[in-house]
Amino acid sequence: MAIRQILRRSLSNERRLAEVPKGHLAVYVGEGEKKRFVIPLSYLNHPLFQELLFQAEEAFGFHHPMGGITILCSEESFIDLTSRLSST
Repeated sequence: MAIRQILRRSLSNERRLAEVPKGHLAVYVGEGEKKRFVIPLSYLNHPLFQELLFQAEEAFGFHHPMGGITILCSEESFIDLTSRLSST
């Protein structure tokens, strides 16, 4: 009985992690190990973010190994960029 509850709880947590709020997009960022970020769709219109998308297209085409958009830059650079975008 306790094992079933643990499994249900872990599956529920996984579903919550997989959910993306309306108006947002999940992307995977990193040069080695990838980390998942959920960003507002409005970032897609910004020229700096579009450059990252272009680089992702050059690297992967439309096949992204993580199942979502994979962006090849350091996590620190991505956080810096999104911090600047959120303040504009």
